[in-house]
Amino acid sequence: MRVIFTRNRAEIKKAIIQGLTAGWPICLGYIPIGIAFGVLAQKAGLRPYEIGLMSLLVFAGSSQFIAVSMLSAGSTPASIIITTFAVNLRHLLMSSSLAVFMGKATIKKLALFAYGVTDESFAVNHAKFNKENWDLNRALIVNHTANITWIASTVIGGYSGQFIPAGAFGIDYALSAMFICLLIFQLKGRKYVLTAIVAGITAVVLSLVISGNSYIILASVLAATFGVIFNT
Repeated sequence: MRVIFTRNRAEIKKAIIQGLTAGWPICLGYIPIGIAFGVLAQKAGLRPYEIGLMSLLVFAGSSQFIAVSMLSAGSTPASIIITTFAVNLRHLLMSSSLAVFMGKATIKKLALFAYGVTDESFAVNHAKFNKENWDLNRALIVNHTANITWIASTVIGGYSGQFIPAGAFGIDYALSAMFICLLIFQLKGRKYVLTAIVAGITAVVLSLVISGNSYIILASVLAATFGVIFNT
């Protein structure tokens, strides 16, 4: 009995260490972006506890940046909800890709894991599931280590915002910089570059004839369709 307990304890310790090792690069990237978001949210009128609550309930960096930007612009709650929902639809595809590795996991564990799926944790866990002896417990550690780091960073940014002037250090450019960084990491071949160019040109053209922000989604769909056709 004692041997089994010791073995289980060693396995748990090993899983925690492996999960933290895989997740620390994500945490390192979340800290500056989280602080930048917290500062922007504070400038938009949110208090630190509201920023922390938003990070806890939403936990989606790009959507949170967009929501804060729309709040600053005076957008209605309905438009913010619809926009963030559309932006986060990609999580359906990411979750579907990870579902094949879940085995006979309980509903509670699946819900806890699904909550923590982000672009970065998906990339790390999907690669680990494909190439290593990875399991749901290790993936959960990756997800929620990143989650805790993100929440803490945004709250710190919220408290720091009162000491940082609006627009200082290029913080108002943080969202654009994050998306440019994500785009660069996706340019792994000619088809990706062409798809990105088509998306950019289409978005600019549509912005001249379509009011609001719907042209972004339409340009993305058209560019993705072009990418599929070009790849066949």
